[in-house]
Amino acid sequence: MAVELVKIVSKNFDIPDSHKLEVALKHGRYDSIDKAFSMKPEDITEEVCKSGLRGKGGGGAACGSKWQLMPPVDERPRYLIVNGDESEPGTFKDRQIFQYDPHLLIEGIIVSCWALQANEAFIYIRGEYKWFIDRLNEAIEEAYKAGIIGPKVMNKYDFSVDITVHRGGGAYICGEKSALIESIEGKRGHPRLKPHGKECEWFYDMPATVNNVETISSVPNIVLNGYESYTKYGTQKAPGTMLFAMSGPVKNPGVYELQYGEKMIDVINEIGGGMKDGLKLKAVIPGGASCPILTAQEVEKAHLDYESMWEIGSTLGTGGMMIIPEGTSMVAVAKNLIEFYHHESCGQCTPCREGTGWIDKIIKKILEGEGSQNDIQTILDVCETMNGKTICVFAPAVKDIIKSIVQKYRHEFEAHFNN
Repeated sequence: MAVELVKIVSKNFDIPDSHKLEVALKHGRYDSIDKAFSMKPEDITEEVCKSGLRGKGGGGAACGSKWQLMPPVDERPRYLIVNGDESEPGTFKDRQIFQYDPHLLIEGIIVSCWALQANEAFIYIRGEYKWFIDRLNEAIEEAYKAGIIGPKVMNKYDFSVDITVHRGGGAYICGEKSALIESIEGKRGHPRLKPHGKECEWFYDMPATVNNVETISSVPNIVLNGYESYTKYGTQKAPGTMLFAMSGPVKNPGVYELQYGEKMIDVINEIGGGMKDGLKLKAVIPGGASCPILTAQEVEKAHLDYESMWEIGSTLGTGGMMIIPEGTSMVAVAKNLIEFYHHESCGQCTPCREGTGWIDKIIKKILEGEGSQNDIQTILDVCETMNGKTICVFAPAVKDIIKSIVQKYRHEFEAHFNN
């Protein structure tokens, strides 16, 4: 069966001036608000639970279950924090929403705030996204002027929603939700220790929920059309759609909304147009730079959903497929990635701070023809030292990508020993 594009989140992307309120209103934006406010907040959460909506920022955790972690409403303020810190190499999907349909995100925030009974939302955006930040702020200003947000939602519902855009300082680690919150609070962006049991996040010691931009943008369709409109796509365990990004030497690189479960090789060939200029596929990093690499043979078997990726030994991540052609040095790929992670480690945990730098030095040594078998073993040993011994998942993610490259392309590392 041919791979088909699905238009839920991306429905208005191709409409001229879709980012402007006047055009957005003509094409269905804010249509879900009336229905949402006719429902009880807990009923919206239940609808999201039934939809099986999963977080699209990399982890894939159930969205509805996360909302249910919020404590009962009391006198304390409650917050929704939207993670737009899209700093993962190979990932460039959330910025499509900022650029082409920012009012969809605002609509999703309003509905989600009503479900969570939160009156204030923060959108944390990657600091380098200046152009996208300006466009989003313009849309928020339009929404305020029209009375869509502010003291009364849609100028009629006795519920206030205020939205603040917070521009990050350029630290990759602030994509981790607790480091993101620390950053908004004005502290250094260091991840927090996790509690033993499941609970909500805490913003200035007040209850908060953190969700990715695309996740929140998926909520209006679910509320307006019912959870069945979402579950008719995808797989049983991963229902719905996702914005998949494709970069590298394919004929049609870009961002495409697809249902979960499509075959990766079919997506590359049919949607991406296949490899260009007679190149052959060598490998794919499937979901942004921190996901274990897949060989061309593994790509033939891979499906774009969380469970299938886990079974094949990788992760779906953010769906950012990085296509690598034959002729590319995998040692150079590993060096490029570890340089990034060495630079971006926040330095809070010793295994991560020292491990990324150590691996970086070793791979540089191998590229210069001064390596040995002992160096490969040291890389693998350091990877194990980094795994599961740090506060956040930064180090384990680095371990995943570097270890997978070394193990699957060890012969390329060894080729440098005699050169």
